[in-house]
Amino acid sequence: MPDDILVKVDRAAMANSLETRVPFLNYRVVEFANSLPINYKIHDGVSKYLLRRVLYKYVSRKLIERPKKGFGIPIHQWLRGELREWTNDLLNPVTLSQQGYFNVPLVQQKLADHMAGKANNGYYLWDVLMFQQWLEYNK
Repeated sequence: MPDDILVKVDRAAMANSLETRVPFLNYRVVEFANSLPINYKIHDGVSKYLLRRVLYKYVSRKLIERPKKGFGIPIHQWLRGELREWTNDLLNPVTLSQQGYFNVPLVQQKLADHMAGKANNGYYLWDVLMFQQWLEYNK
């Protein structure tokens, strides 16, 4: 992990002015958590029970007792902007036809609509792009 995912998370976070922490990776914390009885971990259907009890002393319940809230990446914009050339290269209709994995007219229509701003097909296109990049890498 120190040479892979932690480095990637750290770099991505720093590049976007985010602060990330990984305190629960310390083996002592893991050993302590494993030694706890189950009712300290889950109590009356509440997970992370002991951790929440400690947090309540220092952090407002409003900040703890709320749904997770992620953030999306601007894939739609990236595909129209800085990733446009890469997208067009990987979704070349001749290459797609030769490979035979995708409905080429459908992919091309989704791509054209996306690039023209008629639709946000970024997530659809991203799946195809990842497959194409995987194929390219595994030649």
